[in-house]
Amino acid sequence: MESKNDQLIIRELMANERTFLAWVRTGIALMTFGFVVVKFSMFIRQLGLELGEDPAVHKGYSSIIGIIIVITGAAACLYAFIQYRYNTKKIKTLNFKYSTAFTTLLAILIILMSVTLIIYLFHTAK
Repeated sequence: MESKNDQLIIRELMANERTFLAWVRTGIALMTFGFVVVKFSMFIRQLGLELGEDPAVHKGYSSIIGIIIVITGAAACLYAFIQYRYNTKKIKTLNFKYSTAFTTLLAILIILMSVTLIIYLFHTAK
């Protein structure tokens, strides 16, 4: 028979796992979005070459922005795993303290990338 304390620990461990999986989904979504940005940039560049445009016309920063978004997604997945392991250890020892540092950092990065993309889109709009 499990004690109340064991049930509490099991519940917290399962919540920790759900949080980990949510962060992994967020990281995968960011990597996918970054990949799409890079590939779309390549598509536009190739389309311009096929239409006989000067390659310098489509020399922008979208590839760099896309790569940064992919790196951010990969970093989110890596940090999610590290945080999951850390939280699991802390929950098992009943010494858990909640931190919002990573969520704050990731939110700031996503906002900065969004603003950068918006500025870039306004700058390249014709």
